[in-house]
Amino acid sequence: MELIDTCHRAGIGVILDFVPVHFAVDGYALNHYDGTTLYEYPEKEDNYSEWGSCNFIHARGEVCSFLQSCANYWLSVFHFDGLRMDAVSRLIYWGGDSNRGTNPASIHFLKRMNQGLHQLHPDSMLIAEDSTNYEGVTCPVEYGGLGFDYKWDMGWMNDTLNYFKQYPWERKNEYHKLTFSMMYFPNEYYLLPLSHDENVHGKATIVQKMFGDYEQKFPQARLLYMYMYAHPGKKLLFMGSELGQLREWTEQQQQDWDILKYPIHDAFFRYMTELNKLYLKEPALSADDYAPDGFRWVDCHQEQRCIYAIERRAGDSRLLILLHMSDEGTQHYTFTLQDCAGLKPLLHTDWERFHGNTKESKAILKGDVTRDGTQFTVDLPPFGGILLRILPELPARKPRTVKKA
Repeated sequence: MELIDTCHRAGIGVILDFVPVHFAVDGYALNHYDGTTLYEYPEKEDNYSEWGSCNFIHARGEVCSFLQSCANYWLSVFHFDGLRMDAVSRLIYWGGDSNRGTNPASIHFLKRMNQGLHQLHPDSMLIAEDSTNYEGVTCPVEYGGLGFDYKWDMGWMNDTLNYFKQYPWERKNEYHKLTFSMMYFPNEYYLLPLSHDENVHGKATIVQKMFGDYEQKFPQARLLYMYMYAHPGKKLLFMGSELGQLREWTEQQQQDWDILKYPIHDAFFRYMTELNKLYLKEPALSADDYAPDGFRWVDCHQEQRCIYAIERRAGDSRLLILLHMSDEGTQHYTFTLQDCAGLKPLLHTDWERFHGNTKESKAILKGDVTRDGTQFTVDLPPFGGILLRILPELPARKPRTVKKA
Protein backbone atom coordinates (compact mmCIF):
# COMPACT_ATOMS: atom_id res chain seq x y z
CA MET A 1 0.00 0.00 0.00
CA GLU A 2 2.83 2.37 0.84
CA LEU A 3 4.51 1.59 -2.48
CA ILE A 4 1.34 2.34 -4.46
CA ASP A 5 0.66 5.54 -2.51
CA THR A 6 4.24 6.65 -3.18
CA CYS A 7 3.82 5.94 -6.91
CA HIS A 8 0.53 7.83 -7.01
CA ARG A 9 2.09 10.86 -5.34
CA ALA A 10 4.70 10.80 -8.11
CA GLY A 11 2.02 10.57 -10.80
CA ILE A 12 2.70 6.90 -11.57
CA GLY A 13 -0.14 4.44 -12.07
CA VAL A 14 0.25 0.79 -11.02
CA ILE A 15 -1.22 -2.25 -12.79
CA LEU A 16 -1.32 -5.63 -11.03
CA ASP A 17 -0.74 -8.96 -12.80
CA PHE A 18 -3.84 -10.87 -11.66
CA VAL A 19 -4.17 -14.62 -12.29
CA PRO A 20 -7.76 -15.94 -12.09
CA VAL A 21 -6.93 -19.05 -14.14
CA HIS A 22 -4.68 -21.27 -12.03
CA PHE A 23 -2.80 -21.43 -8.73
CA ALA A 24 0.34 -23.00 -7.32
CA VAL A 25 0.43 -26.54 -5.95
CA ASP A 26 2.33 -25.54 -2.79
CA GLY A 27 1.00 -27.16 0.34
CA TYR A 28 0.41 -23.81 2.05
CA ALA A 29 -1.77 -22.58 -0.86
CA LEU A 30 -5.19 -23.65 -2.17
CA ASN A 31 -4.19 -27.08 -3.46
CA HIS A 32 -6.50 -29.63 -1.75
CA TYR A 33 -7.38 -26.84 0.66
CA ASP A 34 -9.66 -28.95 2.91
CA GLY A 35 -8.21 -32.28 1.86
CA THR A 36 -10.33 -32.37 -1.30
CA THR A 37 -10.26 -30.70 -4.68
CA LEU A 38 -12.18 -27.68 -3.43
CA TYR A 39 -10.87 -24.84 -5.63
CA GLU A 40 -9.61 -27.01 -8.50
CA TYR A 41 -11.23 -29.53 -10.80
CA PRO A 42 -11.75 -33.09 -9.52
CA GLU A 43 -8.85 -35.45 -10.08
CA LYS A 44 -8.44 -36.91 -13.59
CA GLU A 45 -10.36 -34.05 -15.21
CA ASP A 46 -8.84 -30.62 -16.03
CA ASN A 47 -7.11 -30.46 -12.68
CA TYR A 48 -3.61 -29.44 -13.81
CA SER A 49 -2.51 -26.82 -16.31
CA GLU A 50 0.37 -27.06 -18.77
CA TRP A 51 2.54 -25.31 -16.16
CA GLY A 52 1.88 -27.96 -13.52
CA SER A 53 -0.37 -25.64 -11.52
CA CYS A 54 -4.00 -26.30 -10.57
CA ASN A 55 -6.84 -24.89 -12.65
CA PHE A 56 -9.58 -22.99 -10.82
CA ILE A 57 -13.00 -24.56 -11.37
CA HIS A 58 -15.23 -21.63 -12.33
CA ALA A 59 -18.35 -23.77 -12.37
CA ARG A 60 -18.46 -23.43 -8.58
CA GLY A 61 -20.06 -20.25 -7.29
CA GLU A 62 -17.86 -20.10 -4.20
CA VAL A 63 -14.71 -20.19 -6.35
CA CYS A 64 -16.00 -17.38 -8.58
CA SER A 65 -16.97 -15.36 -5.52
CA PHE A 66 -13.48 -15.83 -4.04
CA LEU A 67 -11.75 -14.66 -7.24
CA GLN A 68 -14.11 -11.73 -7.79
CA SER A 69 -13.56 -10.65 -4.19
CA CYS A 70 -9.79 -10.86 -4.68
CA ALA A 71 -9.95 -8.63 -7.77
CA ASN A 72 -12.15 -6.11 -6.00
CA TYR A 73 -9.84 -6.19 -2.96
CA TRP A 74 -6.76 -5.20 -4.98
CA LEU A 75 -8.60 -2.26 -6.52
CA SER A 76 -10.54 -1.16 -3.43
CA VAL A 77 -7.98 -1.58 -0.64
CA PHE A 78 -4.60 -1.38 -2.39
CA HIS A 79 -5.81 1.17 -4.98
CA PHE A 80 -4.22 -0.51 -7.97
CA ASP A 81 -5.12 1.34 -11.16
CA GLY A 82 -5.89 -1.76 -13.17
CA LEU A 83 -5.56 -5.52 -13.53
CA ARG A 84 -3.75 -7.39 -16.27
CA MET A 85 -5.34 -10.85 -16.33
CA ASP A 86 -3.02 -13.66 -17.25
CA ALA A 87 -3.75 -16.55 -19.64
CA VAL A 88 -7.27 -15.48 -20.58
CA SER A 89 -7.24 -17.98 -23.45
CA ARG A 90 -7.39 -20.72 -20.78
CA LEU A 91 -10.63 -19.19 -19.54
CA ILE A 92 -12.19 -18.84 -22.98
CA TYR A 93 -11.36 -22.36 -24.22
CA TRP A 94 -10.98 -25.63 -22.35
CA GLY A 95 -7.29 -25.82 -21.52
CA GLY A 96 -6.66 -22.98 -23.97
CA ASP A 97 -7.38 -25.35 -26.88
CA SER A 98 -9.92 -23.92 -29.32
CA ASN A 99 -10.44 -27.42 -30.75
CA ARG A 100 -12.08 -28.38 -27.45
CA GLY A 101 -14.55 -25.52 -27.66
CA THR A 102 -15.36 -22.72 -25.25
CA ASN A 103 -15.73 -23.09 -21.50
CA PRO A 104 -19.16 -21.56 -20.67
CA ALA A 105 -18.61 -21.44 -16.92
CA SER A 106 -15.29 -19.56 -17.20
CA ILE A 107 -16.68 -17.14 -19.78
CA HIS A 108 -19.68 -16.42 -17.54
CA PHE A 109 -17.30 -15.84 -14.62
CA LEU A 110 -15.22 -13.37 -16.67
CA LYS A 111 -18.23 -11.42 -17.83
CA ARG A 112 -19.72 -11.10 -14.34
CA MET A 113 -16.40 -10.12 -12.78
CA ASN A 114 -15.49 -7.52 -15.42
CA GLN A 115 -18.95 -6.01 -15.41
CA GLY A 116 -18.96 -5.76 -11.62
CA LEU A 117 -15.45 -4.30 -11.46
CA HIS A 118 -16.35 -1.63 -14.01
CA GLN A 119 -19.41 -0.68 -11.98
CA LEU A 120 -17.40 -0.43 -8.75
CA HIS A 121 -14.22 1.03 -10.29
CA PRO A 122 -15.12 2.84 -13.53
CA ASP A 123 -11.65 4.38 -13.87
CA SER A 124 -9.72 1.10 -13.52
CA MET A 125 -8.22 -0.67 -16.53
CA LEU A 126 -8.94 -4.34 -17.21
CA ILE A 127 -6.45 -5.89 -19.63
CA ALA A 128 -6.62 -9.35 -21.20
CA GLU A 129 -3.46 -11.30 -22.01
CA ASP A 130 -5.06 -13.32 -24.78
CA SER A 131 -3.58 -14.75 -27.97
CA THR A 132 -6.78 -16.22 -29.47
CA ASN A 133 -9.07 -14.98 -32.24
CA TYR A 134 -12.09 -15.03 -29.92
CA GLU A 135 -14.30 -12.08 -30.84
CA GLY A 136 -15.47 -9.39 -28.46
CA VAL A 137 -12.75 -9.52 -25.80
CA THR A 138 -12.84 -5.72 -25.47
CA CYS A 139 -16.54 -5.37 -26.22
CA PRO A 140 -18.77 -4.39 -23.25
CA VAL A 141 -20.59 -7.26 -21.56
CA GLU A 142 -23.98 -5.69 -22.26
CA TYR A 143 -23.19 -6.00 -25.98
CA GLY A 144 -22.09 -9.62 -25.76
CA GLY A 145 -18.36 -9.13 -25.12
CA LEU A 146 -16.06 -10.11 -22.27
CA GLY A 147 -15.82 -6.55 -20.95
CA PHE A 148 -12.07 -5.91 -21.04
CA ASP A 149 -10.73 -2.42 -21.79
CA TYR A 150 -7.66 -3.63 -23.69
CA LYS A 151 -6.29 -6.81 -25.19
CA TRP A 152 -2.62 -7.67 -25.61
CA ASP A 153 -1.65 -7.76 -29.28
CA MET A 154 0.39 -10.94 -29.09
CA GLY A 155 0.46 -11.29 -32.88
CA TRP A 156 2.03 -7.85 -33.29
CA MET A 157 4.59 -8.63 -30.60
CA ASN A 158 5.68 -11.94 -32.11
CA ASP A 159 5.75 -10.70 -35.72
CA THR A 160 7.68 -7.55 -34.81
CA LEU A 161 10.33 -9.27 -32.71
CA ASN A 162 10.79 -12.07 -35.24
CA TYR A 163 11.26 -9.43 -37.95
CA PHE A 164 13.97 -7.60 -36.02
CA LYS A 165 15.75 -10.85 -35.18
CA GLN A 166 15.93 -11.66 -38.89
CA TYR A 167 18.97 -11.06 -41.10
CA PRO A 168 18.52 -7.56 -42.61
CA TRP A 169 18.98 -8.93 -46.12
CA GLU A 170 16.13 -11.40 -45.50
CA ARG A 171 13.67 -8.78 -44.25
CA LYS A 172 12.43 -8.02 -47.76
CA ASN A 173 10.96 -11.54 -47.74
CA GLU A 174 9.35 -10.88 -44.34
CA TYR A 175 8.26 -7.33 -45.23
CA HIS A 176 4.57 -7.79 -44.50
CA LYS A 177 5.13 -9.09 -40.98
CA LEU A 178 5.02 -5.39 -40.09
CA THR A 179 1.88 -4.61 -42.09
CA PHE A 180 -0.27 -7.61 -41.15
CA SER A 181 -1.30 -6.28 -37.73
CA MET A 182 -3.33 -3.47 -39.29
CA MET A 183 -5.46 -6.07 -41.08
CA TYR A 184 -7.06 -7.14 -37.79
CA PHE A 185 -6.37 -4.10 -35.58
CA PRO A 186 -9.94 -2.68 -35.84
CA ASN A 187 -11.33 -5.86 -34.23
CA GLU A 188 -10.35 -4.99 -30.63
CA TYR A 189 -8.83 -2.28 -28.45
CA TYR A 190 -5.25 -3.49 -28.58
CA LEU A 191 -2.26 -2.81 -26.36
CA LEU A 192 1.27 -3.37 -27.72
CA PRO A 193 3.37 -5.35 -25.22
CA LEU A 194 7.16 -5.58 -25.26
CA SER A 195 7.27 -6.72 -21.67
CA HIS A 196 6.83 -9.57 -19.21
CA ASP A 197 7.94 -12.92 -20.65
CA GLU A 198 9.74 -11.19 -23.51
CA ASN A 199 12.43 -9.97 -21.10
CA VAL A 200 12.91 -13.00 -18.83
CA HIS A 201 13.21 -16.81 -18.79
CA GLY A 202 16.16 -16.87 -21.18
CA LYS A 203 14.37 -14.99 -23.97
CA ALA A 204 16.80 -12.02 -23.75
CA THR A 205 16.04 -8.32 -23.44
CA ILE A 206 14.59 -6.32 -26.33
CA VAL A 207 17.96 -4.82 -27.32
CA GLN A 208 19.58 -8.26 -27.20
CA LYS A 209 16.98 -9.62 -29.61
CA MET A 210 18.07 -7.23 -32.36
CA PHE A 211 20.12 -8.74 -35.16
CA GLY A 212 23.87 -8.30 -35.17
CA ASP A 213 26.68 -7.40 -32.82
CA TYR A 214 26.66 -4.94 -29.93
CA GLU A 215 27.00 -1.77 -32.04
CA GLN A 216 24.39 -2.90 -34.59
CA LYS A 217 21.71 -3.61 -32.00
CA PHE A 218 21.18 -0.05 -30.80
CA PRO A 219 20.17 1.68 -34.07
CA GLN A 220 17.75 -1.18 -34.71
CA ALA A 221 16.29 -0.88 -31.21
CA ARG A 222 15.79 2.86 -31.73
CA LEU A 223 14.06 2.06 -35.02
CA LEU A 224 11.91 -0.64 -33.39
CA TYR A 225 10.63 1.76 -30.74
CA MET A 226 9.86 4.47 -33.30
CA TYR A 227 7.83 1.91 -35.26
CA MET A 228 6.09 0.85 -32.05
CA TYR A 229 5.16 4.42 -31.13
CA ALA A 230 3.95 5.09 -34.68
CA HIS A 231 1.71 2.02 -34.58
CA PRO A 232 -1.79 2.49 -33.11
CA GLY A 233 -2.44 0.93 -29.71
CA LYS A 234 -1.33 1.72 -26.18
CA LYS A 235 2.29 0.90 -25.33
CA LEU A 236 3.66 -1.43 -22.67
CA LEU A 237 7.43 -1.55 -22.11
CA PHE A 238 9.43 -3.14 -19.34
CA MET A 239 11.77 -1.64 -16.78
CA GLY A 240 15.34 -1.53 -18.03
CA SER A 241 14.35 -1.36 -21.69
CA GLU A 242 14.77 2.42 -21.68
CA LEU A 243 18.43 1.94 -20.67
CA GLY A 244 19.21 -0.50 -23.46
CA GLN A 245 19.82 -3.04 -20.72
CA LEU A 246 21.44 -6.30 -21.85
CA ARG A 247 20.74 -8.28 -18.69
CA GLU A 248 17.35 -9.87 -18.23
CA TRP A 249 15.09 -8.40 -15.58
CA THR A 250 15.02 -10.14 -12.20
CA GLU A 251 13.20 -9.32 -8.99
CA GLN A 252 16.40 -10.09 -7.07
CA GLN A 253 18.29 -6.93 -8.02
CA GLN A 254 17.71 -3.40 -9.25
CA GLN A 255 18.18 -2.26 -12.84
CA ASP A 256 21.67 -1.65 -14.21
CA TRP A 257 21.58 2.11 -13.79
CA ASP A 258 25.37 2.26 -13.93
CA ILE A 259 25.38 1.40 -17.66
CA LEU A 260 24.36 5.00 -18.33
CA LYS A 261 28.03 5.91 -17.88
CA TYR A 262 28.63 4.30 -21.28
CA PRO A 263 27.90 6.77 -24.13
CA ILE A 264 25.89 4.35 -26.27
CA HIS A 265 23.52 3.53 -23.38
CA ASP A 266 23.26 7.15 -22.26
CA ALA A 267 22.39 8.19 -25.83
CA PHE A 268 19.78 5.43 -26.05
CA PHE A 269 18.22 6.56 -22.77
CA ARG A 270 18.01 10.15 -24.02
CA TYR A 271 16.42 8.93 -27.25
CA MET A 272 13.75 6.99 -25.35
CA THR A 273 13.12 10.04 -23.14
CA GLU A 274 12.52 12.26 -26.18
CA LEU A 275 10.36 9.64 -27.87
CA ASN A 276 8.17 9.39 -24.76
CA LYS A 277 7.88 13.17 -24.50
CA LEU A 278 6.77 13.36 -28.12
CA TYR A 279 4.22 10.64 -27.49
CA LEU A 280 2.71 12.74 -24.70
CA LYS A 281 2.94 15.98 -26.64
CA GLU A 282 1.69 14.95 -30.09
CA PRO A 283 -2.01 13.97 -30.07
CA ALA A 284 -1.67 12.27 -33.46
CA LEU A 285 0.34 9.47 -31.82
CA SER A 286 -2.40 8.40 -29.44
CA ALA A 287 -5.65 10.38 -29.45
CA ASP A 288 -7.25 8.51 -32.38
CA ASP A 289 -5.59 5.12 -31.98
CA TYR A 290 -8.87 3.31 -32.62
CA ALA A 291 -10.44 5.75 -35.09
CA PRO A 292 -10.56 4.71 -38.78
CA ASP A 293 -8.76 7.87 -39.94
CA GLY A 294 -6.16 7.87 -37.14
CA PHE A 295 -3.72 5.75 -39.18
CA ARG A 296 -2.94 5.18 -42.83
CA TRP A 297 -0.17 3.62 -44.83
CA VAL A 298 1.41 6.26 -47.05
CA ASP A 299 3.51 3.48 -48.56
CA CYS A 300 3.75 -0.19 -47.59
CA HIS A 301 4.99 -1.63 -50.89
CA GLN A 302 8.73 -1.01 -50.74
CA GLU A 303 9.56 -4.68 -50.21
CA GLN A 304 12.97 -4.59 -51.89
CA ARG A 305 14.16 -1.56 -49.94
CA CYS A 306 12.38 -2.37 -46.63
CA ILE A 307 10.95 1.15 -46.34
CA TYR A 308 7.64 1.96 -44.66
CA ALA A 309 5.81 5.30 -44.58
CA ILE A 310 3.02 5.91 -42.03
CA GLU A 311 0.73 8.86 -41.38
CA ARG A 312 -0.88 9.38 -37.97
CA ARG A 313 -3.64 11.93 -37.55
CA ALA A 314 -5.83 13.39 -34.81
CA GLY A 315 -7.95 16.37 -35.76
CA ASP A 316 -5.69 18.93 -37.45
CA SER A 317 -2.53 17.25 -36.12
CA ARG A 318 -0.69 15.15 -38.74
CA LEU A 319 2.59 13.24 -38.39
CA LEU A 320 4.64 11.30 -40.93
CA ILE A 321 6.88 8.42 -39.88
CA LEU A 322 9.49 7.08 -42.33
CA LEU A 323 11.24 3.80 -41.47
CA HIS A 324 14.16 2.13 -43.27
CA MET A 325 14.60 -1.39 -41.89
CA SER A 326 17.55 -2.64 -43.96
CA ASP A 327 21.32 -2.29 -43.60
CA GLU A 328 21.68 -1.10 -47.20
CA GLY A 329 23.28 2.27 -47.85
CA THR A 330 21.33 5.51 -47.53
CA GLN A 331 18.13 5.34 -49.54
CA HIS A 332 16.82 8.36 -51.46
CA TYR A 333 13.13 7.86 -50.89
CA THR A 334 10.57 9.81 -52.94
CA PHE A 335 6.90 10.05 -51.98
CA THR A 336 3.90 12.36 -52.40
CA LEU A 337 1.61 13.89 -49.78
CA GLN A 338 -1.60 15.79 -50.30
CA ASP A 339 -2.50 19.00 -48.47
CA CYS A 340 1.08 19.46 -47.31
CA ALA A 341 3.18 22.63 -47.42
CA GLY A 342 6.28 21.12 -45.82
CA LEU A 343 7.72 18.65 -43.32
CA LYS A 344 9.32 19.57 -40.00
CA PRO A 345 11.63 16.90 -38.48
CA LEU A 346 10.83 16.21 -34.83
CA LEU A 347 12.98 13.13 -34.13
CA HIS A 348 15.56 11.12 -36.06
CA THR A 349 16.85 7.77 -34.83
CA ASP A 350 20.24 8.42 -36.46
CA TRP A 351 21.06 11.85 -35.05
CA GLU A 352 24.61 12.05 -33.71
CA ARG A 353 23.48 12.78 -30.14
CA PHE A 354 21.71 9.42 -30.17
CA HIS A 355 24.99 7.74 -31.19
CA GLY A 356 24.07 7.89 -34.87
CA ASN A 357 25.78 9.40 -37.91
CA THR A 358 23.37 12.10 -39.09
CA LYS A 359 23.90 15.75 -38.17
CA GLU A 360 20.86 17.13 -36.42
CA SER A 361 18.66 19.51 -38.35
CA LYS A 362 15.07 20.57 -37.78
CA ALA A 363 14.90 22.70 -40.91
CA ILE A 364 11.58 22.46 -42.72
CA LEU A 365 11.70 20.27 -45.81
CA LYS A 366 10.12 21.76 -48.91
CA GLY A 367 8.80 19.65 -51.76
CA ASP A 368 7.77 20.11 -55.37
CA VAL A 369 4.12 20.75 -56.09
CA THR A 370 2.71 18.27 -58.60
CA ARG A 371 -0.72 17.43 -59.91
CA ASP A 372 -1.03 14.65 -57.28
CA GLY A 373 0.24 16.67 -54.32
CA THR A 374 3.60 17.74 -52.92
CA GLN A 375 6.52 15.47 -53.79
CA PHE A 376 9.41 15.02 -51.36
CA THR A 377 12.71 13.15 -51.49
CA VAL A 378 14.22 12.22 -48.11
CA ASP A 379 17.50 10.45 -47.33
CA LEU A 380 17.00 7.43 -45.07
CA PRO A 381 20.22 5.98 -43.56
CA PRO A 382 20.52 2.25 -42.77
CA PHE A 383 18.31 1.29 -39.79
CA GLY A 384 17.03 4.87 -39.80
CA GLY A 385 13.68 6.35 -38.90
CA ILE A 386 12.35 9.91 -39.00
CA LEU A 387 9.28 11.37 -37.31
CA LEU A 388 8.07 14.57 -39.00
CA ARG A 389 5.20 17.00 -38.58
CA ILE A 390 3.13 17.52 -41.72
CA LEU A 391 2.61 21.25 -42.17
CA PRO A 392 -0.74 22.10 -43.73
CA GLU A 393 -1.11 24.05 -46.91
CA LEU A 394 -2.14 27.63 -46.37
CA PRO A 395 -5.54 28.37 -47.88
CA ALA A 396 -5.38 30.30 -51.11
CA ARG A 397 -5.78 34.03 -50.49
CA LYS A 398 -8.59 35.74 -52.27
CA PRO A 399 -7.50 38.64 -54.45
CA ARG A 400 -8.11 41.98 -52.85
CA THR A 401 -10.65 44.23 -54.53
CA VAL A 402 -9.94 47.95 -54.56
CA LYS A 403 -12.92 50.20 -54.54
CA LYS A 404 -12.73 53.19 -56.80
CA ALA A 405 -13.02 56.52 -55.15
